[in-house]
Amino acid sequence: MNLKEITGRIPEWGKAFLLALGLLLMIHLFVLRWVSVRSTSMYSTLVPGDLLGVERWPLWTGLQKNDIIVFRDPVQDDRPRRQRQLLVKRITGIPGDEVEIRAGVLYVNGVEVPPAPGQTSSWSIRLKNGADASELLLELGLPADYVMPGHTVIDLPLNDSLAARSKKHPEVISAEPRSPSTGSRANLFPFGPNFRWNNDNYGPLRVPGVGDTVAITPFSLPIFDRLISRYEHNVVEVSEGKMLINGKPADHYVIQQDYYFVLGDSRDHSSDSRYWGFVPADQIVGRAGFILLNARSWGEHPIADRTLKQL
Repeated sequence: MNLKEITGRIPEWGKAFLLALGLLLMIHLFVLRWVSVRSTSMYSTLVPGDLLGVERWPLWTGLQKNDIIVFRDPVQDDRPRRQRQLLVKRITGIPGDEVEIRAGVLYVNGVEVPPAPGQTSSWSIRLKNGADASELLLELGLPADYVMPGHTVIDLPLNDSLAARSKKHPEVISAEPRSPSTGSRANLFPFGPNFRWNNDNYGPLRVPGVGDTVAITPFSLPIFDRLISRYEHNVVEVSEGKMLINGKPADHYVIQQDYYFVLGDSRDHSSDSRYWGFVPADQIVGRAGFILLNARSWGEHPIADRTLKQL
């Protein structure tokens, strides 16, 4: 039985169904897909419950600094690709850029980058004794369980506008911004004693791109180890004091794909490139283009301005 005979036996409604299914699959793969926001790492640009329209075509036309991207968790590369968690962050460094944070201020290639419109930082909020923070959290678009009950001093991701709203809440006594971090953090990328950085004082760090030739030294290995071994599937080892890549001595390596440095807009409450490094281009799902709606757009505590909002 040939293909013509097989298709001839399919009823018209069946053909229409298969055509619609094929079109939906093509749209999902090449045009648009939907992703629901669950975390607060991009607050207040994105809030939990936002339904994002994720544009697929920038994967082929190119991504730019300041794009908000959806990608698969690079740290979960031990799982099949479809089982990895989806994350959403903002690109702050593209291949070739030098990224640095000084006293909480972002610099790219030595130029200060203004905060994103919805970007937040940590504020210390003092509540009245016995106050319940859940109403304040819901008004700000944060989950009611964002902080543990019973605390009268809480740490919230706010910008000046949100802080002003918080100060007007009847249960709030005061709201003060947190000072930049000092000292060093052992759990930040790159993981080595030569990189004594923290959340607010980080870098400078150059973002690698396809075709770059990088030196492999004891100093640079923490930067490129995971990239070479996990993302680009090589075997890295040390034998008799020499660095070996796929069993051959190597003092340099040629990068095989582009990488990106990303940060959450709620930087003090975000696990991002400062913690696990660069995002490989082949793990990016697409660019967040707009918010279709929020799950709480209607109800007792509706969130305003979340329907068909361009990003």
